Amino acid sequence: MTDRTEPVPAAATWGLFAAWALHDAEELITMPGWAERARPRLERALPQVPGKVWDRLSVDRAHTRAAIGLMGCVVLAASAEGARTGGRSPLYQAVLAGFGLHTLTHLASAAVLRGYTPGVVTAPLVAAPFTLWARHRLRRAGVPTASGRSGAAASALFPVVVGGVHAGAAGLVALGRAVRGRRSRPA
Repeated sequence: MTDRTEPVPAAATWGLFAAWALHDAEELITMPGWAERARPRLERALPQVPGKVWDRLSVDRAHTRAAIGLMGCVVLAASAEGARTGGRSPLYQAVLAGFGLHTLTHLASAAVLRGYTPGVVTAPLVAAPFTLWARHRLRRAGVPTASGRSGAAASALFPVVVGGVHAGAAGLVALGRAVRGRRSRPA
């Protein structure tokens, strides 16, 4: 084994956005309407969860598209920062760690429900392998990854970012409906 380092390939930084896009394409296709169809299974598997939670889990196609688009902006910005800094950006490393860690939520939800949940196919086939490969490439390039800190930051920020994305999506959908409503009214 030698001490030489290799440059971080663009596939390790821009590839984060590509892997995310593949993964979220599955969610874009499968998420709308899934909660309604799965609600009986959800209530049987998790009877302690109040019905209002299941009501909030149900999102329509417009909300799904808006949320995925907003998250795409976050991942694209992180990928660009990763490319600009050769993988050293804390933003890139935290988003990469979050992308990898979030696969566990997909696998856990499918295990609890004993069936398909949106994103569970591409989580282990795309998201997890990409994350492991990208982290390996960062290490080979001699990039300090601060594994514990990136993972801790990703774990702490994940609910904040997801909550913000969904709040933003709800706002965009409401704004879109209001604008369309104004256009349809006679002047």
